[in-house]
Amino acid sequence: MEVEIIGYNTKYKQYFYDYNIEWLETFFYVEPYDREVLSKPEIYIIDKGGHIFFAKNDVAILGTVALMPTHEDGILELTKMAVLPEARGQKIGQKLLQHCIDFAKEQQLKALLLYSNTKLENAIYLYRKYGFIELELEKDNPYERADIKMLLKFT
Repeated sequence: MEVEIIGYNTKYKQYFYDYNIEWLETFFYVEPYDREVLSKPEIYIIDKGGHIFFAKNDVAILGTVALMPTHEDGILELTKMAVLPEARGQKIGQKLLQHCIDFAKEQQLKALLLYSNTKLENAIYLYRKYGFIELELEKDNPYERADIKMLLKFT
């Protein structure tokens, strides 16, 4: 089945929230910051110059990811990636990641930044495979669950 990556549309807003909440509840827990950002993606992501993408086929929305502005010009945070449980294992996350990398290059960004947790071994392996390198994790990072910070430079 063909998977297409599309840009943000408010009609898909609930998928962004629901898929991410489900993912967080499955693997970690939902932090207040998560709930705030996920419930108001226009305010925290879109209106600040960020982007949200959805993976879909002709039947359903299969996954989502966001590129959120950081304090550094030309660097976006790859965040809020979640895939529908029934669609996991079908490389949807990989397609979303590749789309974000291609998009970042097209936009001539300096880099993509992400925060994750080493418990997510498959995700960390994938990020390294795509060229992300580990950086020192600052103490005041935005996520309590994060224990790794990674960067993919383009310039």
